[in-house]
Amino acid sequence: MSVEEKLRTQFPETVYTALAPPDRHPGFNYKGFHPGRVTRLPRGHVKEPGYQAFPVDVTWDEDQAIVMRDGVKLYADVFRPTDESEKVPAILPWSPYGKVGTSTLSYDNMGPWRIGIPYQNLSGYETFEGPNPAEWCSRGYAVVDVDARGAGHSEGNLMFWGEQAAVDIYDTISWIAQQPWCNGSVVMAGNSWLAISQLNFASRFQHPNLKAIAPWEGLTDLYDHQICRGGIPKPAFGELILRGFAGMGKAENIGAMVKSYPLFDEYWEEKRIKPEDIKDIPMYLTASYSTGLHCEGSFRAFEIAQTSRKWLRVHSTQEWHDLYRPEATDDLQRFYDYYAKGIQNGWEAETPRVRLSLLGYDGSMVKTIVERPEEQWPPARQHIRRYYLDAATQSLSTVRPVSSARITHEGHSLIASSDFTLFFDRYTELCGRPFVNLYMSCNVKDDFDVVVQIRKISASGEPLESLNWSPMPVPRPEVPNVNVAKHLGQQGMLRASHRVSLQPRASEDEVPVYDHRSRKAIAPGEIVPLLIPIWPLGVAFEAGEGLMLRIAGHDMSLPEAESLRLTAPIDDNEGQHTVYTGGEYDSHLVLPVITE
Repeated sequence: MSVEEKLRTQFPETVYTALAPPDRHPGFNYKGFHPGRVTRLPRGHVKEPGYQAFPVDVTWDEDQAIVMRDGVKLYADVFRPTDESEKVPAILPWSPYGKVGTSTLSYDNMGPWRIGIPYQNLSGYETFEGPNPAEWCSRGYAVVDVDARGAGHSEGNLMFWGEQAAVDIYDTISWIAQQPWCNGSVVMAGNSWLAISQLNFASRFQHPNLKAIAPWEGLTDLYDHQICRGGIPKPAFGELILRGFAGMGKAENIGAMVKSYPLFDEYWEEKRIKPEDIKDIPMYLTASYSTGLHCEGSFRAFEIAQTSRKWLRVHSTQEWHDLYRPEATDDLQRFYDYYAKGIQNGWEAETPRVRLSLLGYDGSMVKTIVERPEEQWPPARQHIRRYYLDAATQSLSTVRPVSSARITHEGHSLIASSDFTLFFDRYTELCGRPFVNLYMSCNVKDDFDVVVQIRKISASGEPLESLNWSPMPVPRPEVPNVNVAKHLGQQGMLRASHRVSLQPRASEDEVPVYDHRSRKAIAPGEIVPLLIPIWPLGVAFEAGEGLMLRIAGHDMSLPEAESLRLTAPIDDNEGQHTVYTGGEYDSHLVLPVITE
């Protein structure tokens, strides 16, 4: 029985949706299907005006068939230096987005000003979120761009990570290592889906020819990091990404699955990646605060992976912008050269285990700290500080209010929130995972969703924004209000009925974790404590600046793209949500402080 057959037997209720074929998909940039065609891309070749010219002669082997153990054929484009005097390592990106600029996704349509990525940094032959073949072939590497199972002309059905994807990667690495141009070394690269694929594989298998991985930002729990964060179903993400796929078969419909199976179960468990099972493989991760998809997974993968050879670079920009910076490419090459070519360049001895960035925010009195060397994440000097909410003054303080008070906001609203402010009397750095304990109620319904957000504020109390790259071509007020361009602040989410799935904690300082396997209705008007984890943050504050804890019933981040902007709330909340503070109500915010 093949892995796909086994999974169908194990999860017979899985919803699959037929994909549009690549030649008929309205947004897919179809390049045709050319098995075995070989094209020479000479030095100086330019795909389109403005793109990078190829620095060396490159051979492009199109639609190479790679046969999986169950007989399914996947198709790959191979870019390799034409000079065959020396065998080269191969870089393997893994995604269903399409080869050679065929994806429905592009940096031109995913945000303003191409996310600050110059055309000259790319050749146009790279897969979305993957390595640029022109650049890497000039550095002595081949790039093997595979259409994952079910994508493009690759056979089978498209699946979201799990065992099937890992098995396919294993078989593909074996194929690559046997090619006459390969020196036997394979490394993996890429952002988002491509990063998740690396973590998924490395947590399940080891392959003798895989020398290193570079998962540059990826989630590790499809359920809790994205499709049902905090137990709040978000099918729109699955529906959006499904529409972008092109293939000859079907794809798992995770949007439909979360509608039918909103509690964490064995289906979602099969998708969950376990970084604690990543052993031995050298791993270079990146992380950032501005992503609404990958922040928690990136930090968590670094924290709990068991390999002793792991490095984390926390950068201060949007993830795609960082991916193609020449300095980042140089650094990644140094990592690959050490493990895939055996070049003794000092990577292990000289590279800081952690390079930490702390956001300063536009308009702040403090500048962003960029990639400061650290020994670990979070830094060992981190200590926990509690700040208690006071609804009477809408403030936060280190002293718990003697008298109880309450504040109320409309649950089903895009603008309503309850806000609490705190100002620091000295320079302060926060780094790590915050969380809140809130005593709350809903007056008319037996369940409600809570979203919390930490906003940095100026000394005058104005909420600040962090620009995701610089320089921007226009001043901050003119930058479009989309998440890829502006970061507002880290969030935490919880569906109140899931409070009963809280896992045991060793201490009150430990960040709360939920398994989301159970729920229990809450009677209208009943006051319950809700422990809500907030994704990792790194922020620096000058004396006089502060933060605002914002509590609402809706996601308060900016939309990922203008087309996703909501004009009306889509949550299931009803009635008034009330926050209780002081007295018998121990509502407080827990902050990780590393200096003050």
